[in-house]
Amino acid sequence: MNANDLLLATGVIGTGLVAGLLYGWAVSVIPGTTRVGDHTYVETMQDINRAIINPAFIVPFMGMPLALGAASVLHFRSGDVRRGWLLAGATGTYLVGVLGVTVRGNIPLNDALDAFDLPAAAGDDLSERRRTYERPWNRLHHLRTAAGVVSFGLAAAAAMVAAD
Repeated sequence: MNANDLLLATGVIGTGLVAGLLYGWAVSVIPGTTRVGDHTYVETMQDINRAIINPAFIVPFMGMPLALGAASVLHFRSGDVRRGWLLAGATGTYLVGVLGVTVRGNIPLNDALDAFDLPAAAGDDLSERRRTYERPWNRLHHLRTAAGVVSFGLAAAAAMVAAD
């Protein structure tokens, strides 16, 4: 297996993992959390947002644009323009739609939620904190999920298309 193939496989597998995580969250965790009370919701989201910061998540999540971008460059350099463009599209979609949305949208909301003093909160404060977090966070999450699926689709298409 050469570097082109290795980076292409890494990009497909990695974007598949990330897109799967985002999709799984969208169809299981989000619907589940709509059924719990405010205290449970805020406590759960604070705990999950802290727990997800670990190498098993961070490495593939942050590493995919590097793998996809490098795969794109190598395919262009080797004359495989179709794969190069598909991988460039996957890279751009991931950078803007997954990483960009997360960094500029979801993370600031997570940080604000993390700073919320749950033990000292009254009922109205909990309801307000949830209201200002849940809807915007979920909207952003659905956006990054769609981008993750598109990025994965482009990377998978690059793996399936015949070489130039």
